[in-house]
Amino acid sequence: MAFTDNAPTGPIDDSDAMGGVARDHLKSFVARIERLEEDKANVMADIKEVYAEVKSMGFDPKVMRKVISLRKIDRNERQEMEALLELYLGAVES
Repeated sequence: MAFTDNAPTGPIDDSDAMGGVARDHLKSFVARIERLEEDKANVMADIKEVYAEVKSMGFDPKVMRKVISLRKIDRNERQEMEALLELYLGAVES
């Protein structure tokens, strides 16, 4: 009696290796991330428009960006950073 191997000889379809539930979760995650990326692009476009409006009103957008970034930092941490900045500038400019 001859031994026969019933294993598939062609390429294995990766989707078969993943269960249906896992595949559905993966698709759901990808769809959510894609929606969030689209939302992020829309928000970035809105922010760009606001900075254009800032510029049209005579304000400096670079300074406005700096103000926004500094406001994200805790006041005490920002004061410490500013003190160190002054110290370092004083050391290299004298």
